[in-house]
Amino acid sequence: MNWALVFQWGFLVALLTAGIRLAVPVILATLGEIITEQAGVLNLGLEGIMAVGGLAGFSAAYLLENGLLTGTNSELPAWLGLIAGMLAGALMGALMAFLSVTLRAEQVISGITLVLLGVGLSDYLYGKGLSSMTIRVTGMQVHPIPILSRIPLIGDILFNHTPPVYLTFFLVAFVWWLLFKTTWGLKFRSVGENPSAADTSGISVEATRYAAVILGAALVGLGGAVLTVVQLKLYREGIMAGRGWIAVALVIFARWKPNRALIGALLFGVAYSLQYRIQALDQVNRGVETIPYEFLLMLPYILTIVALLRRVSRSDKPAELGLPYIKGSR
Repeated sequence: MNWALVFQWGFLVALLTAGIRLAVPVILATLGEIITEQAGVLNLGLEGIMAVGGLAGFSAAYLLENGLLTGTNSELPAWLGLIAGMLAGALMGALMAFLSVTLRAEQVISGITLVLLGVGLSDYLYGKGLSSMTIRVTGMQVHPIPILSRIPLIGDILFNHTPPVYLTFFLVAFVWWLLFKTTWGLKFRSVGENPSAADTSGISVEATRYAAVILGAALVGLGGAVLTVVQLKLYREGIMAGRGWIAVALVIFARWKPNRALIGALLFGVAYSLQYRIQALDQVNRGVETIPYEFLLMLPYILTIVALLRRVSRSDKPAELGLPYIKGSR
């Protein structure tokens, strides 16, 4: 392979631009899990929630484009699809909250149950109603930000994306503000650190954890919908490809902080983009010392494992993470 092509400015700009775009579903899922875990609930069902959100968003966008909004050139079906994905994610979150908060079921088992339910249900419904590779949606167009998008190099990388990319960067800042600068965030963190003290001070531990799990799952569902509606513009079995599990890992890497989650997800996105582009270069230079594509497919996940080797102290983790609260027990 001709490595000189890799280190050209054009290649690097395209790599970083695509990396930011590919990171968006993982960033959204990671933000949702940070909210959930800060409230003391461990939700391992992200893969299933993303699948349900992805199918709901894609189905809504497709049906609207070919039904009520047929012939329109607007991006309204795509936006409504994203909302549908959020609502579907919120419903899955309500189920997780019922299992882990109300029934006080083992949270690891409840999360794995959500994965099996979400992935299995989504693939089944897709097979029954939309199982055709010809079914696609229009999605959204790139909207360059005026003036900023014309800045050399940086403009193409940061300011030349679809609306969900800009929305995601806003949500990173918003979630940080919500968790660490608002009363709601203080409630979330208090029931995750010391639910007994929070209960004594008049905070409803059950209601607060319900709110955190449902809000977090809505963001996870939005991540799945962004992938199917805006990026790939289709749905197929196994489309999430482990992104939900990557998000769970990135929460630990980020030490439960939204700004650090952004960095981890961007590294994953760039690694994902790199393996696609190196495969493309290998096709162009076929027969010239190519890299095995199996290794390239593993690259994003290898990077995630390496990121997890970073030491995390116990003080970073919410003290009551994964533990059900029983009034008067502690």
